[in-house]
Amino acid sequence: MARKAPKMTFPRKIDTRTPSGFLKGFTLLEIVIVLAISALIIGGAITTVILSSSERILRNTSGEIELLAKKARTASILRQTPYAIEFRPGSVRLLPLAESGNIDRTTALGNAIGGTESDKQSRPALHEQITIDPDITLTIRHWNTENYLTPSETFTPVWRFDPDGLSEPLTVRLTLGDSYAQDTYHPLTATIADSELEAN
Repeated sequence: MARKAPKMTFPRKIDTRTPSGFLKGFTLLEIVIVLAISALIIGGAITTVILSSSERILRNTSGEIELLAKKARTASILRQTPYAIEFRPGSVRLLPLAESGNIDRTTALGNAIGGTESDKQSRPALHEQITIDPDITLTIRHWNTENYLTPSETFTPVWRFDPDGLSEPLTVRLTLGDSYAQDTYHPLTATIADSELEAN
């Protein structure tokens, strides 16, 4: 009896067509919707990063100014010499009051305010400076006034710290684009008593 040759089978072509005759896959509308949703998510993430960046810059600068104020108060008490913080364009400086400019050191009767500057010190005077981001606009408001003052090359606002631990109540406002931070300092502790932050 003769043997039959084995039957050869070939892979069958798979039909990917749906009963209506179209190929399976994503439609253009589905792809556009997915891309639009991805763009919204990425846009939201970028906006969040930008906002948190502005907030972080303002908080860091505010914290540096508060730390400088605490140092000025401490130096004034320990050295029994008035100290000052000068607000200049692009920087904030800590130095002895006797070295600062644009400040009235006496009352209308000519008496010294908050003690007298010491000519002899056992330690060298404390000097420190922080740099303000060039995109930040710094303005200050003295106690019992309405207007904010902007430091310039010809005008240097001074914040005084006396050996008895007192300092002038002062408000510092930092503006960065549409965002701002506003801190009001306590005259007894030279720390922030009231703070307001808006990051846009």
